[in-house]
Amino acid sequence: MGVSFLIKLIGALLAYKIWDCRWRGQKQSIKTTVSCEAMASGLPLLLLVLCSLTAAEAWLRLYNLRARGLDADTFSAADGYVKVFCGSAKLGETSVNHNNANPWWTEEFSHFKAQENGVLRLEVHDEDIFYDDLLGVCQCQIKVGTHEHNCFLKEGGTLHYMYTFSM
Repeated sequence: MGVSFLIKLIGALLAYKIWDCRWRGQKQSIKTTVSCEAMASGLPLLLLVLCSLTAAEAWLRLYNLRARGLDADTFSAADGYVKVFCGSAKLGETSVNHNNANPWWTEEFSHFKAQENGVLRLEVHDEDIFYDDLLGVCQCQIKVGTHEHNCFLKEGGTLHYMYTFSM
């Protein structure tokens, strides 16, 4: 069960409780109605606190992606790009850096539902006309803080990247 589901459930239960209190108050005394109004006046503050809990989810930022010595086709230099995944979520991919064995990508990627000890996966590809070649895969377990990694690619070359993860 996710945090946002629990917050919605609590909000629905509180709304029902206030409605029930007011309905019973119509049949009972003014004292009951006054206590219902006091409960209702605190509801916006409580909902604000509950909503802030969902905003406190973890945040991952990936940046400073660059490669060295990308191996490419026989006839040209690499046309490299990187696909980025966090767990099962695809965060996107960089632009293609044409004819460059040492590309540097300026894109940054963010993910607000990352989890500590989750997997950050980067796939380095070489763009071709018919089929893009997978040059290598880099994976790391996500940890709190700012981290810098160098990863050796299966088809040659290295990928450098940095990420920051905060809870």
